[in-house]
Amino acid sequence: MSTQLTLDDIVAHLDDLPSLPAVVMELLNSIDQEDVDISVLAKKVSYDQALTAKTLRLANSSQYGLQVKATTIQQAITYLGFQTTRSLITSAAITGCFPEGRCPGFDDKAFWRHSVATAGCAKVLARQIRFNQDYAFTAGLLHNIGRLVLVSSFPAHYAQVIVHQAAHDCSLLEAERAVLGVDHVQAGVALAEHWNFSDTMRLALANYLQPETPGAGFLAALIHVANAIVCALDLAQAGDDMVPRVSPVAWDALGLSEETYLQLFRETELRYDEITSALLS
Repeated sequence: MSTQLTLDDIVAHLDDLPSLPAVVMELLNSIDQEDVDISVLAKKVSYDQALTAKTLRLANSSQYGLQVKATTIQQAITYLGFQTTRSLITSAAITGCFPEGRCPGFDDKAFWRHSVATAGCAKVLARQIRFNQDYAFTAGLLHNIGRLVLVSSFPAHYAQVIVHQAAHDCSLLEAERAVLGVDHVQAGVALAEHWNFSDTMRLALANYLQPETPGAGFLAALIHVANAIVCALDLAQAGDDMVPRVSPVAWDALGLSEETYLQLFRETELRYDEITSALLS
């Protein structure tokens, strides 16, 4: 069996992927819009009990410091604001929509632990530099979603990527390109276009491994650094989590001191368990 794929192969399989709830697609599509009827969206979300429960569990975690417990989506929006609640709903939906156990050797739980940790770290970084925390959280969660696209659509192919990476002690990207001819970054961008992500989000997914690319955008630099920090802290406890080389361009773009980074490391570790239990349990 040839394992070589093309971008057309990936795009052709996107319709076979699990579909997000319609209201979540609406939220993703409205990320750059101001004139959104919040009450209508809140009502639509509330029809999905599992999604509502997961969203409220995350909203009520100490990560968000609510003084009053939110018991409805409308309350969460009132207490946290629409932008934050939207990122929580999206996170709750995406972490629950992909099937598990389809690809031999692929650790689904470790994948999500890494994604959730990167989301939490990105949010902490964004707060430090006064960048939109909700954009950072969502981009951190989705930064390597292309891996799930490949695992879900081509599990037998991707199993060979995992074998190749272990045998050659190389990066995941190198293994994907050697075995498949395409990589998870390309797959992630294809999914972002299929799901109508904003241009800001698409740029971040496309360039988080190479944030020095002209026009990559600041969010790509932020996610690049968050991803590297999470790998270095080994929060996901994944065997294939090599610590990537950090781009000096991205590191300098954040402009943070060594003391601030040490503080960020501690805070990321503290927040990690709580976000994980809220999103992945």
